[in-house]
Amino acid sequence: MSVAIPEKFNPLIESSQYIWFTTVRADGMPQPTPVWFVRDGDTFLIYTTDGAQKAKNIAAQPKVALGLANGDAGDFFVVQGEAIIDQSIPKPTQMPAYFQKYKDSIAEIGMTPDTFDQTFSMPIRITPTLVRGDIE
Repeated sequence: MSVAIPEKFNPLIESSQYIWFTTVRADGMPQPTPVWFVRDGDTFLIYTTDGAQKAKNIAAQPKVALGLANGDAGDFFVVQGEAIIDQSIPKPTQMPAYFQKYKDSIAEIGMTPDTFDQTFSMPIRITPTLVRGDIE
């Protein structure tokens, strides 16, 4: 069952370039990774490469976590949820909110929109089941 994201977290979500995405490996070890992301209603979207460890982890165990903090110990946002590979999501550069947020960063890492779409071709949707945090 998904949960709504309280509005008080919007400024932190909107101002963050990265979110910590934690999956669980087959041996039970958590695997946190900073990723580019965009909020899509009450879900989050990220993109990864085919064969990425996080995709393998999701296939075996879809329970994941997302985390943000702005550097101030009082402001943080944590989501526990379920992740799926969602091929209905457009390519990264065809997702307006995502492309607008990261188009300069794509160029800074030496990629074109086409090479980025080809490389980060696996869309992941995270649906929150628990949201917690604090904004001071």
